[in-house]
Amino acid sequence: MKRILLGLAVFMVFIGNAQKSETMNTIAVSIDDIKATVSFLASDNINGRDTGSDGIDKAATYIEKQLASFEVKPYYETYRDHFKVKALDAYNVVGFLEGNDPELKKEVVIIGAHYDHIGLRAKVVNGDTIANGANDNASGTATVLAMAKYFGKAKTNKRSIIFALFSAEEMGLKGSKHLAERLSNEKLNMYTMINYEMMGVPFTDRSYQAMITGYDLSNMGEVLNDHVGKELFGKSDEAVKYNLFKRSDNYAFYTQFKKPAQTISTCDLTNFDFYHHVDDEADKMDYDFMATIINDLFPAMEGMINAPTQEIKMNISND
Repeated sequence: MKRILLGLAVFMVFIGNAQKSETMNTIAVSIDDIKATVSFLASDNINGRDTGSDGIDKAATYIEKQLASFEVKPYYETYRDHFKVKALDAYNVVGFLEGNDPELKKEVVIIGAHYDHIGLRAKVVNGDTIANGANDNASGTATVLAMAKYFGKAKTNKRSIIFALFSAEEMGLKGSKHLAERLSNEKLNMYTMINYEMMGVPFTDRSYQAMITGYDLSNMGEVLNDHVGKELFGKSDEAVKYNLFKRSDNYAFYTQFKKPAQTISTCDLTNFDFYHHVDDEADKMDYDFMATIINDLFPAMEGMINAPTQEIKMNISND
């Protein structure tokens, strides 16, 4: 009888893994998917997605339509979370996917990226004045939208997910600060926040493929590596040197919730020459790499979102 039960258990695990693999194969992100998103957001028609501009309105509308097509609902009455930056009207784009577990769905994972950039530049470079922001941060936005498509179609998430695309990051992290404060005041039960920043080019000299800022603050890197089954994530000395943990949209959620909130990136400025430059163009992104790493991210994120307990823990304080 014990052998029969053991065999049945092994068979059920095999079936479960096969179904999970089939789901991932069905919803895997393609190179064309990623290229289409980055190319739209970084096109000259969007004029660099500066906060308060017509271009960022077009970008927000594009993101809203994508979320709706993935069956991700608005978190608030509409997708847009409005705030002011001085006299400018600004808005984050915020979607929500409820978890399917009656208890775990009360916990929320936030997956975010900023979709704004720096707009038009005064200095002309080879006849160009548009800072298109392909790597910074159309690539991160494309990563979040790929996550929204995966979970929106698969419906495998036990915890609830907020997909947050932030504006006014380039003006001092204003959008994430606004949303983090709002969600904190609303008593959101946040488990963790993962932010995506500059995902368009690979490292060339690392054992890992993506860095996690504030790596030693939590065990996030270790947990996600365990779920994906390889060293996908690591610690960047450059990120430590320039304290990149405090320089992206994860930081507001850390300060408000005092829980793990970190940025994943494949660029620490040592491997990309066009940061805040008009040559940060869509044709400079490595779409083969982007599709590969995003598909690798799916099991890491899904494992973390569906774990029966909160595996990611703070190690030390960064106050």
